[in-house]
Amino acid sequence: MRVGLVVEQALGPVPGGTGRYARELAGALGATAADGDRVEAWTAWHRDTSAAGPAVHRLPLPRRPLVLAWERGLRRPVPTGVDLVHAPTLLAPVGVRVPLVVTVHDAVPWTHPDALTPRGVAWHRRMAGLVAARADAVVVPTRAVADALDRFVPLRRVAVVGEGVSGDLAEPADAAARAVRLGLPEQGFLLSLATLEPRKGLDVLVEALARPGVPDLPLLVVGQPGWGDVDLAELTRRAGLPADRVRPLGRLSDPDLAVVLHRARLLVMPSRAEGFGLPVLEAMHAGTPVVCSDDPALAEVGGDAVVTAAVGDPAALAAALTRVLGDDALRAGMSARGRVRAATQTWTGAAEQLWALYRELVEGR
Repeated sequence: MRVGLVVEQALGPVPGGTGRYARELAGALGATAADGDRVEAWTAWHRDTSAAGPAVHRLPLPRRPLVLAWERGLRRPVPTGVDLVHAPTLLAPVGVRVPLVVTVHDAVPWTHPDALTPRGVAWHRRMAGLVAARADAVVVPTRAVADALDRFVPLRRVAVVGEGVSGDLAEPADAAARAVRLGLPEQGFLLSLATLEPRKGLDVLVEALARPGVPDLPLLVVGQPGWGDVDLAELTRRAGLPADRVRPLGRLSDPDLAVVLHRARLLVMPSRAEGFGLPVLEAMHAGTPVVCSDDPALAEVGGDAVVTAAVGDPAALAAALTRVLGDDALRAGMSARGRVRAATQTWTGAAEQLWALYRELVEGR
């Protein structure tokens, strides 16, 4: 069986979590393919496709025209010579004639439309309608997403398939040198991994840090700017915090990210809405305790290994941070439970589930 995997998001201006999802899935599917099975990566036409992996097949249209063509449900251009197509985002070739699987990462366009641009909400809802009418199966990362989508989009078949942690996030041998180069605070620090956009709740986190009693640890933020003009320096100033209390690190390589993850005192993820929350899983894998919002998907992924605070509530988040940072035994227990929980969610396991789904769909045609 030949599977065409659309990995266009890996080449996006802000690849984010969905870009990592596409790359990791491509690698895991290739590694778990049975004899005679093959995965082919497909993108729009780009001069350089190396960020999407090796041996990428390019469609004849650049990204913008390709998006328009697929929005209109055109039968061309689409991946060819394959038995099934999997689109890891809603950018899906709904006109393809073979079985189609699409991953829908969250229900944010319906549950929290203010967390996206109006154009983004309209595009996601429009493409979800096309996918609902055409896709043979929709993959979601959590039961929380499946339950939320059920209220808004009539899907024929939904499969809950989790995610995993990249093997590249193991702490490298030169971790000490990288920590020095990155300027990581030796006295400890808080960490947030997030695209800089309103949905991620960084405004709530900065305000929480300014509350009385919260330990005076610096916050490092790993992530690229997104939409919404989230300005960390301005948020810090408004909260009355010293300018050096919050420090953006931008996008990091996986080895650098591994160093930051392993050395953080806590990962803090105060998102207003998520579909999975890969940083939570990555932190648990590294043994780093997690404080996050009580968004249903984050609570599902973190389980008993995380401490949650009400979405959008700086006072509740401040209380949670103070409690966890002040209790060594609590942090040790969270770390141990997190490692155990993270070990049960792997890209290999996800790929094996997907191969079984692909086979069933192809053989059922």
